[in-house]
Amino acid sequence: MAEAIDLTGDGGVLKTIVRRAKPDAVSPSETIPLVDVRYEGVLAETGEVFDSTHEDNTLFSFEIGKGSVISAWDIALRTMKVGEVAKITCKPEYAYGSAGSPPDIPPDATLIFEVELVACKPCKGFTVTSVTEDKARLEELKKQREMAAATKEEEKKRREEAKAAAAARVQAKLDAKKGHGKGKGKAK
Repeated sequence: MAEAIDLTGDGGVLKTIVRRAKPDAVSPSETIPLVDVRYEGVLAETGEVFDSTHEDNTLFSFEIGKGSVISAWDIALRTMKVGEVAKITCKPEYAYGSAGSPPDIPPDATLIFEVELVACKPCKGFTVTSVTEDKARLEELKKQREMAAATKEEEKKRREEAKAAAAARVQAKLDAKKGHGKGKGKAK
């Protein structure tokens, strides 16, 4: 089995990949935050299963980052791709804490979930098409901003070149006057 990855830096949420997703698989994001998962949760101390979608072959759906699940899930699912299966070990402070979730989860329980990320979807009101259109619009705006910045930079460069040319002309006139003035006095 793969090595555990410390997702929080304090050992609070550890992820071990059980099955990797395909390289081109999608991950949850701001535009596709709704996830469907299958999972089984066990108490680390006893190995007792306290919750599972496997018994009735259902999917559990939620939106990442909305606080509708334990924080360990919000943290871990962001790092997963569709098709990936991971074992997620959650310390109490990233799960149900000192309160637990009676009667199934005692206080200060470390939980272990095996989670499969089945799908990522856009929020209601958005379609994959509208998300794609939003991305395309944002890309177009980005290109327009880059072009405007490049045009601004070119204008700045032209102004500096014009200033330098004007300064050179002024200097040439000054030099010509100095040289011309000396010649006048000597000629007559």
